[in-house]
Amino acid sequence: MHEPQPETVQIHINGKSVRVATGSTVAVALTLTEQACRISVRHEERGPLCAMGICMECRVTIDGVPSRLACQTLCQPNMDVRTHG
Repeated sequence: MHEPQPETVQIHINGKSVRVATGSTVAVALTLTEQACRISVRHEERGPLCAMGICMECRVTIDGVPSRLACQTLCQPNMDVRTHG
């Protein structure tokens, strides 16, 4: 018998609490909250481009680990996401 999963999960993006649907990636959470993943050397906001982990544009710090790919990481309860910029 499987335990039912909660319909939403709460994470923290740059210190702000955000609720997203269970099974959402960090890239989805960032997009829903209109947050850039990082700022380029030309001072442009960058975000998920390929959504397959190839372009590396969605790099963020998750739970203190830098350069994690937001498009390949599922949101976990109380995850701490920090964008680069």
